[in-house]
Amino acid sequence: MLLAADVGNTNVVFALFNYDEDGTHHIRARWRIATDPRRTGDEYAVWLLQLLKIEGVDRTDITQIIVASVVPRADHNLTVLCQKYFGLTPLFAGQGKAAWRFDIDVDQPSSLGADRALNILAAHHKFGGDLIVVDFGTATKFEAVDFTGAYKGGSIAPGINLSLDALVGKTAKLPRIAIRTPSSRSVIGRNTEDQMLIGVFWGYVAMMEGMVARMQAEIGRPAKVVATGGLAILFDDATDIFDHVDADLTLDGLAILARQAETA
Repeated sequence: MLLAADVGNTNVVFALFNYDEDGTHHIRARWRIATDPRRTGDEYAVWLLQLLKIEGVDRTDITQIIVASVVPRADHNLTVLCQKYFGLTPLFAGQGKAAWRFDIDVDQPSSLGADRALNILAAHHKFGGDLIVVDFGTATKFEAVDFTGAYKGGSIAPGINLSLDALVGKTAKLPRIAIRTPSSRSVIGRNTEDQMLIGVFWGYVAMMEGMVARMQAEIGRPAKVVATGGLAILFDDATDIFDHVDADLTLDGLAILARQAETA
């Protein structure tokens, strides 16, 4: 049984995987906790071991642990968690036996974040062909992946919540609003809150559609568009540019990489 941890800027997602005899993986359970680099291995253990118990899993059932992290300050405490409470040294995505096995064809390959690399790996494995991967997280990332699985580059934009935080934080009278799908497709609001929601939501959709269209033109071949991240489903009904919406893409990438590491 595999335990995977995806350490993002906002949340840490733990996922428990089972494997079939043919190597196909299945997510058995997943749990989310706010990212806090100060959280110790012992604090993680108090929370995680209770959740495993509820799931009916003993810590000794876990035979492999893999971590993807974009928060380096959290790495040590997660290593302590794995070694002290599971008796395992974790694999870190992109390092050692878990190094990337696809071409990173950009100017600074080492700067590619683990979360982005996992999305690239999983999208190529699951969907094949030329791809544009859009990850809606704290930041929104656009990735171009060619039919060989090579990463050709991409772009990074502020996530929709960051954009809203900046709008509210830098203005004196605009209220805090929740991100949701507007009640209509009109882009002419009749009150301040509706106007804010329209500007943030439909403005974001226009940015996303424009970026994908520009990437499609630059790639020059038909490319499937894969959306992932916590807010992907929010935009799925607002646009027809997505060929696939896969909320588990990053976690699937961890499971695929863990299997690859076994043969390294």
